[in-house]
Amino acid sequence: MYRTITCKELDESYIGKTVQVAGFVKVVRDHGGIVFIDLRDKYGFVQLKTHDDSLLSSLSKESVISVTGTVQKRDQDTIDEKSKLGKIEILIEKMEVLSKAKHMLPFEIEDSRKTSEDVRLKYRYLDLRSPEMQRKMKLRSDVLYEMRTIMREKDFEEIQTPILTVSSPEGARDYLVPSRVHKGKFYALPQAPQQFKQLLMCAGFEKYFQIAPCFRDEDARADRSPGEFYQLDMEMSYATQEDVFEVCEDVLYRIFSKFGIKKMPDRHFVKIPYKEALIKYGTDKPDLRIQIEMQSLDKVFEKSEFSAFRGKTIEGFSVCASGQPRSFYDKLTEEILSLGGKGLAWVRVLEDGSLKGPIVKFISEQECEGLKAATKAKVGDDIFVIADEDPSLCFSLASTLRTRVGETLGLKDDSEYKFCWIVDFPMYEIDKETGEIGFCHNPFSLPQGGLEALKEKDPLDILAYQYDVVVDGVELSSGAVRNTDEETMLKAFEIAGYSQEDVEKKFGALYTAFQYGAPPHAGIAPGVDRILMLLLGEKSIREVVAFPMSSKAQDLMMGAPSFVTEEQLREIHIKLR
Repeated sequence: MYRTITCKELDESYIGKTVQVAGFVKVVRDHGGIVFIDLRDKYGFVQLKTHDDSLLSSLSKESVISVTGTVQKRDQDTIDEKSKLGKIEILIEKMEVLSKAKHMLPFEIEDSRKTSEDVRLKYRYLDLRSPEMQRKMKLRSDVLYEMRTIMREKDFEEIQTPILTVSSPEGARDYLVPSRVHKGKFYALPQAPQQFKQLLMCAGFEKYFQIAPCFRDEDARADRSPGEFYQLDMEMSYATQEDVFEVCEDVLYRIFSKFGIKKMPDRHFVKIPYKEALIKYGTDKPDLRIQIEMQSLDKVFEKSEFSAFRGKTIEGFSVCASGQPRSFYDKLTEEILSLGGKGLAWVRVLEDGSLKGPIVKFISEQECEGLKAATKAKVGDDIFVIADEDPSLCFSLASTLRTRVGETLGLKDDSEYKFCWIVDFPMYEIDKETGEIGFCHNPFSLPQGGLEALKEKDPLDILAYQYDVVVDGVELSSGAVRNTDEETMLKAFEIAGYSQEDVEKKFGALYTAFQYGAPPHAGIAPGVDRILMLLLGEKSIREVVAFPMSSKAQDLMMGAPSFVTEEQLREIHIKLR
């Protein structure tokens, strides 16, 4: 036996009793004739005490030991009021070193976050020993358990879907796995269980979910892991968009209310159409904590003589920025220029209602009045304006400007989570690289207006039953009502440049399944890793994953990716060039 009790159960009621504990050596302190050892297990740490300093020769930090001894009250001058077990200690009667730490630690376990991320990832098994990382992984476990509990309450069935599947165009690069048996052919790791969960609806399961691993060859971001991530994948038959909203809102409300570090203001989330989100916030991932709403100024300056505004997409907003030094405006301008913008225009509303600023001499009095009215500017307010011939760049720059100004001026309410739905996404968009029409969101989404809209409308005017959940500026989830009608599906893909043959080849199982009767269905898939990041208030998603890849898509601990032998390559019929 290695132990009879852990630091979780141990307390002052055990004083005078013999116990056996086991764990890591956190620290050893030699006080000359008395040796103190802090032993750490999953639940905390307890002080051990001995007068036998010969034990020091066999001990090093992070060695694993098992100790039998009597629990006693600490001397008054050694009591630690901040520690759960700070009033007791164990007088060592027997100690066994189960595993000796032979190397110098690359960092102090308790202070692992102070070292570089690459070193932490290389020695992740040490980093995970820290109480902070133990707490995070415990929370992850608890959240997953809660998710499963809620979904089971709602009568969803957990069903696993394949990891080795077929490559299909779903928005990102696939991870490909060559087949040894079928020369020249490849499997793909699933970017999401999209087709499988729809096939489960065709199979009559009606309510499906899983904590699904997803694999996408994408560059890392603070809120995106390269390689793999997990999502709470769900799909429902005979469900409308509102049905999905009701389930998802309840799941997220309960998870964030129970485990979050902030308040949840409402069980139901505000719905913002995609176009409105771009105009008001410059992005389809708005951070509603920032109390600034932008306005489109296109109509104000549609006949302007000012070349910087003429024929451009123009966004603007007003705020009270009195007392800000000139450097405040200079830094904003520098950031806009660094992001590809032409510059930043700003003016101030004076006591007499007139405007003061570098652009005032270039715009008419009517435009000045229109600018004040559109932005609802008051005396003393500053009006910031962004203009660009590229609408997407204009919105992106305006979003950045809104964020910087809001944060600098204290216009960000971080006391509660701010959720919203982004709805009414465009069905199609123009691919910037090819200039061709492509899907904006999910190719399996149902177009609003159905087949008639696909036949009669300009493709860029067609909206889809697609939706995102956004919280505090982070896209948490995407979903859609699915297109299950064969003719509508073929027409939708035709507009995006796919022939019927392409559809049958790339999505053959799903296309065929729809011809055997398919219930209407809809779904969504909140990202588990991003949920954990938000619950903990972390800036990086790698802080909530046990064994994440680095920002360069490397597993520094295991040494992946790695070279393989020529023999292994021959087995899978691959020759490197």
